Amino acid sequence: MFTVEQIKAAHSKVKSGADFPSYIKEIKALGVRHYKSYVTDGHTDYFGENDHVVTVPAKYETIAVAETPTIEKFKAELLAHQKGKTDYLTFIKMCAETGIENWEIRMDKMSCTYYDKAGNTILVEAIPQ
Repeated sequence: MFTVEQIKAAHSKVKSGADFPSYIKEIKALGVRHYKSYVTDGHTDYFGENDHVVTVPAKYETIAVAETPTIEKFKAELLAHQKGKTDYLTFIKMCAETGIENWEIRMDKMSCTYYDKAGNTILVEAIPQ
C-alpha cells in the first residue's frame, strides 16, 4: 500500500499543470484509486484497495472559498494553469476566488471533477493519458 511519503515524493515533481498527467500515472502505479483535494487548506485524502486511506495534511494556511462560483473565469484560469502558466499555489488561490472548494480525481475514469461549496459539479475533465 502507498504511503504519505510516496505521495509527497510524486507531488514534489509537479511544478505546473503541465506536469499533472505524469503525476497521475505515478500515483496510479502506487495503487491510488481516487483522491480528493480541498482548496481551503490543501489537505488531500488518497484512497486505495481494501479501504486503504492516507491523508496528506494541510499544505498552507486556511483560505476562504467564494460562496458563488464564477464558472467561466475558473475554466479560463484552469486552462492557463494546464498550459504551465501558473504554479500550484496560484492555481489554489484562483480556485478559492472562483468558488471551487475541492476536486476529485478518479483513476478508473481518468477524470477530474471540480465542486463548489454546495457540492455541485462545476466541471468534469478527462485526464490526458
